[in-house]
Amino acid sequence: MIRVALVDDQALMRAGFHALLDAEDGIEVVGEAADGEQGLELIRAQLPDIALIDVQMPVMTGIETTRRIAADPALSGVRVVILTNYGFDEYVFEALRAGASGFLLKDTEPAELLQAIEVVARGEALLSPSITRTLIGEFVSRPPDRATAPGLECLTRREREVTALAARGLTNEEIAVHMVISPFTAKTHISRAMTKLGARDRAQLVVFAYESGLVAARGGDHRFEASEF
Repeated sequence: MIRVALVDDQALMRAGFHALLDAEDGIEVVGEAADGEQGLELIRAQLPDIALIDVQMPVMTGIETTRRIAADPALSGVRVVILTNYGFDEYVFEALRAGASGFLLKDTEPAELLQAIEVVARGEALLSPSITRTLIGEFVSRPPDRATAPGLECLTRREREVTALAARGLTNEEIAVHMVISPFTAKTHISRAMTKLGARDRAQLVVFAYESGLVAARGGDHRFEASEF
């Protein structure tokens, strides 16, 4: 059973998600909250597997709520999916930096919502290659934030290489082909890199790669190159 908490200041939106999820076998809605502060209390009390959190709310934003969830060891098993009306904007990027596992548009199709919950519940990031490339295209032009980025010196050359490829939007299977290794080996390298960097999931690993300068834009055309591994 996948346990889900709903945090959104729009009652109608919560009701719609609640009805959809409750009708699905294997998913249980453990509670609702109308702002980030209430949401944090709900999540601490219920320890859901997934928290669907609106990015913009009164009292406490979805970004700050996500940040506090990620910082609390007692909530390490909670995965945050950000809900937004606007697609990939600055708020969503900040939420990913704060520790969100992905994002969904509020007008997403029901089947896509259910699939997203299953993906995140498995511990995977809700960032398909196409979404990752959108993220890159929006934000890679900014200079690396090496002051706050984690040090990558702890990674082996191979781990840096797979991290750079993941940041370019490649799947494990595509990384395996590129590096002439098995998908399992690619996944292992990704997992080790995440552990060493303290990344909650693949989404944060992608953000780390760009903030550290491991991967940089080449010119202004949204093609990318990896810095020296």
